[in-house]
Amino acid sequence: MKKVYPDAKTALAGLLHDDMTIAAGGFGLCGIPENLISARVDSGAKQLTIVGNNAGVDDFGMGLLLRTKQVKKVIASYVGENKEFERQVLAGELELQLTPQGTLAERLRAGGAGIPGFYTRTAAGTKLAEGKETKVFKGVEYVLEEGIVADVAIVKAWKGDKAGNLIYRKTARNFNPMIATCGKMCIAEVEELVETGELDPDQIHTPGIYVDRIIQGKNYEKRIEFRTVAGAGAKKDTPERLMMAKRAAQELEDGYYVNLGIGIPTLVANYIPEGMTVTLQSENGLLGIGPFPEEANVDADLVNAGKQTITAIPGASIFSSADSFAMIRGGHINLSILGGLEVAQNGDLANFMVPGKMVKGPGGAMDLVSGVKKVIVLMEHTAKDGSSKVLKECSLPVTGKGVVSMIITELCVFEVLPGGKGLALKELFPGVSIEDVRAKTAADFVDQRAG
Repeated sequence: MKKVYPDAKTALAGLLHDDMTIAAGGFGLCGIPENLISARVDSGAKQLTIVGNNAGVDDFGMGLLLRTKQVKKVIASYVGENKEFERQVLAGELELQLTPQGTLAERLRAGGAGIPGFYTRTAAGTKLAEGKETKVFKGVEYVLEEGIVADVAIVKAWKGDKAGNLIYRKTARNFNPMIATCGKMCIAEVEELVETGELDPDQIHTPGIYVDRIIQGKNYEKRIEFRTVAGAGAKKDTPERLMMAKRAAQELEDGYYVNLGIGIPTLVANYIPEGMTVTLQSENGLLGIGPFPEEANVDADLVNAGKQTITAIPGASIFSSADSFAMIRGGHINLSILGGLEVAQNGDLANFMVPGKMVKGPGGAMDLVSGVKKVIVLMEHTAKDGSSKVLKECSLPVTGKGVVSMIITELCVFEVLPGGKGLALKELFPGVSIEDVRAKTAADFVDQRAG
């Protein structure tokens, strides 16, 4: 059977039609099948259901299909930086099925493995579990999730051979291995296509049995989804944010495996105590990435975009998104430091959407808060309108119930007491009075500062 096709348009010929489900590999813009996505736009097929971790950006990746109004439904974990995607959802023009990132990876893996469903703790008790069957195992509630089978799966690999065997490069592996298995038909594009037998069997990530058609891709842009260049006055470098990150770093312990969320939490890596071994875990499939040795001259944005190697970093390992979340759900991560929109005095966290105004999606946060051993939230104490973000009860849809152990703001440090007993004030930052905290905190708390 000949699997090699001359180009993306030919490889997709006869497979695309209205009202079909298409799954596409990639994480943000890293490891996306650029050529196949463009050919899919040109096909004119409409009323599509697309499945993937997110939907690219407005003018690139999966976002191209949204711009041409070819999509009726998206199954994804994160809206990301795609403003048109968010606009269509809020306007009711597009159906969005938000799925936690680890659950999505496992749904794809399950669909490709012939498993119709599975139970997970992720999203239990949240809006994303509404209408789904739940079951209690050993006193803990789990949610039943269904496997995903797509009509067509499209993936991107670094190298492939004419038998369809694939090798992914660095963190461009992400969702591609699972998506390659979940389609009734799978088309792969590769940067380098070689003769059958030229690839080392020990290095193959996706065996050729899963791949029906393969092309040699061309003209890869490999854009970065969103990149912040810090400079004078940059928000993430304000003294208050640096102070919060430095305080959070005091909660690290030697030998910890730690996941840092976007925003203020990323700064914590700059304050890992000298001589302490802390291994950072990234949901897109990277372990041991920081802090980077100065002499390595590594740019994390380029690493995540698949443009820079990390082979010079000792002890690093790379894996699929399914393996990444198996680490998280399995309780192998000691600590997660996340941002938040709201935290309640019983430890409930809300950080993924504001109904009618903002829909970013849970990303990996729901998996993290349900699977890691300890959760710390770094956030500003009040919202832009001056209202408190530390509440008696969350007003926004929750990411996890009773999951937060500590809250660090620019004013103070709260500890969430076990058993739903409320908050304990542990520290005030310089220049902050107890009156300041009481005036800006809607939750009840007790003062347990040392001394």
